[in-house]
Amino acid sequence: MPSLEDRRLIAALHGGFPLGDRPYAEVAAAHGLTEEQLLEKLRAWLAQGVLTRFGPLFQIERAGGRFLLAAMTVPEARFDAVAAQVGAWPEVAHNYRREHALNMWFVLAAETHAQADAVLARIEADTGLTVYAFPKEKEYFVELKLPLEAIHAD
Repeated sequence: MPSLEDRRLIAALHGGFPLGDRPYAEVAAAHGLTEEQLLEKLRAWLAQGVLTRFGPLFQIERAGGRFLLAAMTVPEARFDAVAAQVGAWPEVAHNYRREHALNMWFVLAAETHAQADAVLARIEADTGLTVYAFPKEKEYFVELKLPLEAIHAD
């Protein structure tokens, strides 16, 4: 479990990251650390699974890209093999099983619409299975912030 100071630092990193020339240095200074100490803590937390991700969220469509959810019906006997095929594409963020006729879902992000379409077509060709694409029609800003376990002293 992270120390009390580390839990406070993680809470401070959970939104409101500064947008300056040296944002890590700004955060580090506010918590009595050097920039390198902060970066090392982030690397360690990611490696240990304390944090699963640390980074910005982009609106890829504003840059001409495409972000979509896709689904497939995969025969149970082939599920693991198809999951590995789909997950091997760098454009696929993750895939997962659902209890549904469309039992494999995945998230795809590409730099262009054409690239996204090409990857979907290759996944269909490589697996022999139909891919159903569900592009984002509208974006909602939710700003989900889950509370950390107790930040107070143990």
